Amino acid sequence: MATVPSLLNASFLTPKPLTQHKTLPCTKPTSLFFFPSAFASFSTLQRHRFNGQTPIAASLKVTFGENVGRFKKTLGDFTSLNYWVVRDYYRLVDSVNALEPEILRLSDEQLTAKTSEFKKRLSQGHTLSDIQAEAFSVVREAARRKLGMRHFDVQIIGGAVLHDGSIAEMKTGEGKTLVSTLAAYLNALTGDGVHVVTVNDYLAQRDAEWMGRVHRFLGLSVGLIQKGMTAEERRTNYQCDITYTNNSELGFDYLRDNLAGNSDQLVMRWPKPFHFAIVDEVDSVLIDEGRNPLLISGEASKDAARYPVAAKVAELLMRGLHYNTELKDNSVELTEEGIALAELALETNDLWDENDPWARFVMNALKAKEFYRQDVQYIVRNGKALIINELTGRVEEKRRWSEGIHQAVEAKEGLKIQADSVVVAQITYQSLFKLYPKLSGMTGTAKTEEREFLKMFQMPVIEVPTNLPNIRKDLAIQAFATASGKWEYVSQEVEYMFRQGRPVLVGTTSVENSEHLSDLLKERNIPHNVLNARPKYAGREAEIIAQAGRKYAITISTNMAGRGTDIILGGNPKMLAREIIEDSLLSFLTREAPNVEIDGMEISRKVLSKIKVGPSSMALLVKAALMAKYVGKSEGKSWTYQEAKSIISESVEMSQSMPLKELQKLIDEQSEMYPLGPSIAITYLSVLKDCEVHCTKEGSEVKRLGGLHVIGTSLHESRRIDNQLRGRAGRQGDPGSTRFMVRYMQAVVDEIVFANADPLKHPRYWSLAKLLKEFVAIAGNLLDDSFAAISEEDLLQSLKQLHNSNSVAIDTFHLPNLPKPPDGFRGIHRKNSSLKRWLAICSDDSTKNGRYRPMINLLRKYLGDILIASYLNIVQESGYDDVYIKEIERAVLVKTLDCFWRDHLVNMNRLSSAVNVRSFGHRNPLEEYKIDGCRFFISMLSATRRLTVESLLHYWSSPMESQELFLS
Repeated sequence: MATVPSLLNASFLTPKPLTQHKTLPCTKPTSLFFFPSAFASFSTLQRHRFNGQTPIAASLKVTFGENVGRFKKTLGDFTSLNYWVVRDYYRLVDSVNALEPEILRLSDEQLTAKTSEFKKRLSQGHTLSDIQAEAFSVVREAARRKLGMRHFDVQIIGGAVLHDGSIAEMKTGEGKTLVSTLAAYLNALTGDGVHVVTVNDYLAQRDAEWMGRVHRFLGLSVGLIQKGMTAEERRTNYQCDITYTNNSELGFDYLRDNLAGNSDQLVMRWPKPFHFAIVDEVDSVLIDEGRNPLLISGEASKDAARYPVAAKVAELLMRGLHYNTELKDNSVELTEEGIALAELALETNDLWDENDPWARFVMNALKAKEFYRQDVQYIVRNGKALIINELTGRVEEKRRWSEGIHQAVEAKEGLKIQADSVVVAQITYQSLFKLYPKLSGMTGTAKTEEREFLKMFQMPVIEVPTNLPNIRKDLAIQAFATASGKWEYVSQEVEYMFRQGRPVLVGTTSVENSEHLSDLLKERNIPHNVLNARPKYAGREAEIIAQAGRKYAITISTNMAGRGTDIILGGNPKMLAREIIEDSLLSFLTREAPNVEIDGMEISRKVLSKIKVGPSSMALLVKAALMAKYVGKSEGKSWTYQEAKSIISESVEMSQSMPLKELQKLIDEQSEMYPLGPSIAITYLSVLKDCEVHCTKEGSEVKRLGGLHVIGTSLHESRRIDNQLRGRAGRQGDPGSTRFMVRYMQAVVDEIVFANADPLKHPRYWSLAKLLKEFVAIAGNLLDDSFAAISEEDLLQSLKQLHNSNSVAIDTFHLPNLPKPPDGFRGIHRKNSSLKRWLAICSDDSTKNGRYRPMINLLRKYLGDILIASYLNIVQESGYDDVYIKEIERAVLVKTLDCFWRDHLVNMNRLSSAVNVRSFGHRNPLEEYKIDGCRFFISMLSATRRLTVESLLHYWSSPMESQELFLS
């Protein structure tokens, strides 16, 4: 293996002469690395002197380089296939724009009659392409009249992309929902039915009500498929010209139809149930969840009583003694001792007896114990264990784990055991959507998956230009030495933005992380909203995200939650107006409490500015409240909470589908019948005007402050997932910024500790000598003589003493009788942090449980503190400014990663040839390639981390020695 420093350029790492003058104190934590997205060349690093002066020639060189970069980028865009495809679509845009003056002159009746005219022309032999420009112009005018929204030119392009059976990649906030009306209307003219598929019930209902106004105005029927509908209701809605549904309902309806005993039980359009589909968030449906099978199960054996017994046996068995686990494939293996104990507890002579098979139940109980955790893989709601989708963070009520796993989880939680089942029908989303003769989709991030879309569905991805230039600032990624340091800095950055009034959206990867950050913000008295899979938040998903752009709004969300809802700076006036109406009227319409737990809403609302409605709106609110109370009392009506919300929803829809004069006319004509709906509709329109004024004013303030700030707390394996989070900021030319923060130096220490310490065994059985050797090899000359003299016996005695102690102070913690971390580490952890808190932060899902796990975590902390504090001290003593230090850290990482990445590509090429031989052993070469390739990649990342840290430590501890090695 090459010497560590030889990876780097010698001239680049030449130590610079120091100039003596004062510097401003650094306000940011120095325990993190900064990796800007654009790499500076190594030669430019020489310009970063301690005094910050840059020679004129170097400045001119940089300016010229930036201009060349811009030229190359423009030239690249010009020569790309996407550029020419979009350019061709502008011909259609010109045609649509040319027709607009003519369409504008049509009356509502004449505009509606265009639908019949189009259908007639199609029956006479015209094609959809022949009428496309005119149909798009009609839809644009209908949307302007019914929604107050006129399609931008780029939205016309998006509609054309969908009509051509492609995927339209449109950035967040560019109006994908409105774009769908163009292709949906045009393809519905054939009478074969169009499906608009969303990712959840809320979005399907919202779009059917909202966009449905355009289609209904033009004479098309609009259907909606929702959970809980009867077969007759589903049949009616599938017969509509355009049907809105979510992917889950669509898939299960198809499976149920295939199990139907006769034609009367069918709900879809048979014999041709599929014609054309527009899939919203197509990457989420066809890639993230594409291979997840939808299952319909039938009841099998009546073994429900065995699961609780097996769960009790699993509690008796100890990992490492009675069974072993394999994290890679979530498998368990019983030892001889485990088999004997299980057979004794179950009073059976053979755990694998065919006539009395207990083995499957015990193994599933152990898997439920080890690999399935509440609030991570599932939540418990209303006496049921509900699966949390690991990608979206949403609860999937209709999914159940197969092969008895779900029953084992139910037994572990003490829930009622659902009968075991066998699969009678199944299909994946990818197989389902291949049944459509014509398929299209839209999303904000699909280009990175274009190859898979082309391979699986023959759908190209077309990047639709933004309506306005994107001015969002994507700040440098920050890598932290410790997880605790990362979360500490996240909370600091949130507080900093909050004090300014800027809205912040924090993306997390799990329920646990979102609630941990929530606890940290509560300690700082920062009001915020949390959005994750828990039921108390799920009911407010759209409401929380819609108001995440308001001044002082802080939102913590799982990365995928809230997709499909725009974040408007200053707040969404329509949602705010509806919220005011509900707050004012629901208590008069129903006495029933909402069936969702609401947590933290009041504290978050206190800090958001109140919407001041005018006197006329206030008078209408009072009048509508009195009318609601009177109607309920006089007619003896008692609405449920959901029925009351439906009344308000229908009234809001009425307000946007009928002119004000017609609403007032309804009230005048039906004054004796207490027309509650029109009264609420008029009230909503008045409140909406007040909300629009407020949101516009507040939005201007938020833009002045810099717009929405998005923080990503970790990088996802898929770059597309990260881009989805980034895309929440910078909507429609708005200002905004993003920053991602990740775990680094501590990870190297953790790997050393985990490789040499077993939480199931006493420290005397740990490989302490090897652990110390690896740690000292990484640190090099950075450690002082006192630590270098530590022996294996010293460390063992210290750990024993720690194990026997009753309490540990986290702020001053160090292993007994061993050197303390240098003073430079003080202040990184907050003084009110507790040991329990730190252990929760540093815990890793892959860390084994065991009696000595707390000791391992404390050893991780101690060695990490030693390494990081020593690094911070020596960097500070070097006298270089933060800019130069960050450049060094970034360049070392890039150079190291580049080296290992080349080796990784070579290894992958060799692997592709080697796995073919395994087919002779009846093993799937493709699966073998995926498994080994993943292992290679993880090893490559681990080696990169270790060598990067080792290179940095060697450089700063002995720069002159490093220089000699580079030159040799």
